[in-house]
Amino acid sequence: MHLPPEATLLVYMTAANDAEARSIGAALVEKRLAACVNILGGIQSIFHWDGKVQDEKEVAFTAKTTVGRFDALTTEVKRLHSYEVPCIIALPMAGGSAEFLDWIRTETAEQG
Repeated sequence: MHLPPEATLLVYMTAANDAEARSIGAALVEKRLAACVNILGGIQSIFHWDGKVQDEKEVAFTAKTTVGRFDALTTEVKRLHSYEVPCIIALPMAGGSAEFLDWIRTETAEQG
């Protein structure tokens, strides 16, 4: 990613169910890999997998983090996720409340 480590990101993810989204979200916040996780709820996903079109219920969730924490966040999500290839998409935050963006940076700062 060609952004400075302190740049903020919104990370979109999906999980097999609400319990998995909650478990992953709690781990990300506890480990300060995300300042906040929002579980958006049930969605219907249609996609190609194993050579055929799948139509499955999933749960969407987002995390607020920084570029500097994104790789560790991705590693943790993959470790905890039930999917072979979980959806993890980072979107840079082009703007927002300065105080809120500072809060994200503070909450995801590595503890030393």
